Parts: sequence; structure tokens; C-alpha cells
Amino acid sequence: MKNDLSVTVIGLGPMGRAMAGAYLDRGYEVTLWNRTPSRAAELVRRGAVLAASPDEAVAANGLVVLSLTDYDAFYAVLDAVDPATLAGRVLVNLSSDTPQRAREAAAWAAERGAVQLTGGILVPPSGVGDPAATAFYSGPRDVFDAHRATLSVLTGTDYRGEDPGLAALFYQLNMVMFWTALTSYWQAVALAGAHGITAGELLPYARNALDLGQFLDFYTPRIDAGHHGGDVDRLTMGLASAEHVLHTVTDAGVDGALPAAIVDLFRRGVEAGRGDDSASSLVEVLKKG
Repeated sequence: MKNDLSVTVIGLGPMGRAMAGAYLDRGYEVTLWNRTPSRAAELVRRGAVLAASPDEAVAANGLVVLSLTDYDAFYAVLDAVDPATLAGRVLVNLSSDTPQRAREAAAWAAERGAVQLTGGILVPPSGVGDPAATAFYSGPRDVFDAHRATLSVLTGTDYRGEDPGLAALFYQLNMVMFWTALTSYWQAVALAGAHGITAGELLPYARNALDLGQFLDFYTPRIDAGHHGGDVDRLTMGLASAEHVLHTVTDAGVDGALPAAIVDLFRRGVEAGRGDDSASSLVEVLKKG
């Protein structure tokens, strides 16, 4: 194994390439492996070493950063590695998957003498290297502390605890909000376009609509207190508004699957007897599946 300023990066999609580049920028010795070797070409020109196999890549360094599509890809790559090579390695698994799969992978690594740090990065490739960006980590605290400086090359670090599933959970909590909010923006762009309004014209209003900070600040303590009183808003009002959105979308000939799902959820809340409660009572409806 090499000195402390060395790392292996496995998986060279846009995120993996950005991470390897950030390490090169900071003077690290970087070993790479990717199923498609040509993706490493620019990084190799900058000084990275392309390993001939996953086994060779893992053997090169004590810290191995994995940026793969999911945990199926994780197993597909590391199953080919000799357990003797894995022994003693720290696997920083930044692949996206469920908390349970993260726990299973940590156990799989432990059986081979390795340690997994689960991670979840909350920025696109362009944000890698920015200390203001954030990534969640979980796993053994002493291992995280030992490698925190190297992980901080990529982004700021937010350690969530010993349970290897916690970083995956916090990452997916963010993805729930991210994909839902971004899809609502795409829905609005499609509706605007049906009326000859460009995305550029919509942009300032989209920014304002998606800035939900004041609503989050208002609802959070009430939700934690179990208070869903209809003193400020009522679910029946929310249902009527959601139906107006759906009708506006379908009247324009735009796909209405997303607003229809919102209407269905609001209607189920009303049918559950929550009509006079705040729309935040949908949290309780959602908990029951």
C-alpha cells in the first residue's frame, strides 16, 4: 500500500471521474479501475494509474472509493476480488441503494476482513471538490475519523452514526424531496410550454415556488408535536387546489399522471377523516402506506 495521500477510485461515470480528478488536484496518487477503460484516458494523462483488474485496483491502496450505479454493481466488481486482497481495506461505498442493502454490503465486507463506510453525496459531479457541498457517511466512527481528511477532499462530511445504513437513509430522504420537487418543475415547464410560455419566463416564479423554507420552518415543530390542526390550512382546501391543478394540466393536453397522484393522496386523506385537519396530516396517511 502507498502513503496516506493515495486512493483507489472504482467506477468512472461522471461522478467517479470528478472524484478522481479532485484527488489528482490535491496531489494524491490515484489508482483507477472501470469496466470501460477508455473513460480513464484523461485521468491517466493527468497522472492516475489505470489498474488492469479490480483485484489490482483494490490491492494498490488501503482506501478504496466506489462510485457505482448500485450495490448489484458493487458485488459484480468486488466478487471478483480475492478475499485476501480485500482484507484490511476500507471500502467507501458511494453507490446509491437502500439502507438495508448498505447494511448487507457492510456485513459482506466484514466477512472478508474489510470495513465499509457507507456514503451518499448530495451534489452533482460539478460540485465535487467544493467544501460547502455535503456527503453523508456512516459506519465505524474510528474508521471515518481516520479517513476524514481524504473524504473531505470531495465534499464536506456529515457523519450520521455507526449503523452503515444511516448514510444511505439520509441520502434517500434527500432524494425523495429532490426528485419530487424537480419533477414538479418539469410538470410546470410542460404546462407552461403548452401555453407558449418558455422555461426562461417561468424561471423566477419557479425559484420562488420551490423555496419552501418558510413552510418547512412552520410545519416541522407542529409535525414533531403531532399537531395537525386546521387552524391555518385544511386538507379539503388542499384537495380542491390539487384538483384545480389537475384540471388545468389535462385541459392543456399535458400528461396528468403526477397531479393525479397528488389528488389521489389528498382524497385518501379526506376519506380517512382528515378533511378538517392541516394538509400536514398527510404525513400520518403516508405512514400507513
